[in-house]
Amino acid sequence: MSTQTYAIVTLGCPKNQVDSDKLAGTLTGTGMVATDDVGTADVVVVNTCSFIHQARQESVDTILAVAEQRREGSRLVVTGCMAERYGDELAAELPEIDHLAPFGMSLVPVLSGLGDASPSREVEHSAVRVTLGPTRGPTGRSTNAHAGPTPDFDLLNLPRPAAQRPWAYVKIAEGCDRACGFCAIPSFRGPQRSRTIEAIMAEVEQLAAKEVVLVAQDLAAFGRDQGVGERAIVPLVRAVAAEVERVRLLYLYPSDLSAALIDTVCETGVPYFDLSLQHVAPRLLRSMRRWGNGSKFADSIESIRGREPAAAFRSNFIVGYPGETEQDHDQLLDFIEEARLDWCGFFAYSEEVGTYAESLRGKVDPALVADRLGELSELQDTITATKRDDLVGSEVEVLVDEPGIGRSYREAPEIDGVISVPQTLEVGTIQTLTVTGAVGPDLEAR
Repeated sequence: MSTQTYAIVTLGCPKNQVDSDKLAGTLTGTGMVATDDVGTADVVVVNTCSFIHQARQESVDTILAVAEQRREGSRLVVTGCMAERYGDELAAELPEIDHLAPFGMSLVPVLSGLGDASPSREVEHSAVRVTLGPTRGPTGRSTNAHAGPTPDFDLLNLPRPAAQRPWAYVKIAEGCDRACGFCAIPSFRGPQRSRTIEAIMAEVEQLAAKEVVLVAQDLAAFGRDQGVGERAIVPLVRAVAAEVERVRLLYLYPSDLSAALIDTVCETGVPYFDLSLQHVAPRLLRSMRRWGNGSKFADSIESIRGREPAAAFRSNFIVGYPGETEQDHDQLLDFIEEARLDWCGFFAYSEEVGTYAESLRGKVDPALVADRLGELSELQDTITATKRDDLVGSEVEVLVDEPGIGRSYREAPEIDGVISVPQTLEVGTIQTLTVTGAVGPDLEAR
């Protein structure tokens, strides 16, 4: 039998990208060969996202597009959040799918019949059911809320190939213990399950990347699972920083932003703070079942800038949460104006089945949500452009990601602006350059 090929299409957040990398490592380990061409692959895996309605629609559209592009006789496998949360619906509505592989279901049994001349077009669910993550936290104590046998296929701790770029995401935990009013993730990702520091460091060494970006649903809570154990994010960051040129954290819950964590992040040389704020109006945050308010957030940001004046900040905000008034919106506008964050994302509220917010009254008209999104985005674009203009003439340490493109500590990969650099600079090196220009969110340096 000739060598089989596979292609993986990844949607959603960096955590999904990590899952795809580990699936790729597993499939390669079975003797399959990766390809970027879904039109020639024997197997196409679509790793889906279902965080909000827009992400679900993109997942469905991508599945249908891949079904059109793939060659006759190939297999289309759908995994990720959509497969886990809406597997039955996908099986019923999308006959284009050959196999559904929810979280932790090994694709190896699914693909064992690749040599068959006439693969089945009936949607199948993998026969091997296991979990996404480890059953023990950093202390070794069992943290899995769902009793059961040790998984045979532990996606969270699968080995990965070396990084293909100078940077790499590393997922340090799976699931979440919080109950935010708008978020359904705990219902299908499960409670938080932290990896051991030893397992994480082994992956960091294997990746051999210059920059490691730590990701999790609740990063700062690493080590404390289901209310048990001690938060271990500070020793983890220190351990990673000792092995790589840069370590970056995406993202941090504001109530867990301790002085020790702030100091540790600043000491790494990457004073980049991605804070999960979501809104600033106290009444609305209580309804979201979130901690804090605009005043507390401003104090935290001021404290960090007192420690490191050149710190960079990113946050995300939900617009149109049920009950959001014009006064709430004005509070958010005022905060954005005063906080002067480097980067902000604004997202329309998406009603999610099974969440607390689903039952709330006071739904905001979509047209009004769109207006509010536009107003906030316009304000933040101006702030970001001004802050980028202020960097012209300054020296920056740039990691060259690809020919002609790099990033300083101020820019997280894939979500922030970039720095245009000379094409002659070697990829993977860190160069000291002078910023010569700014265009919106992007810089030029020589």
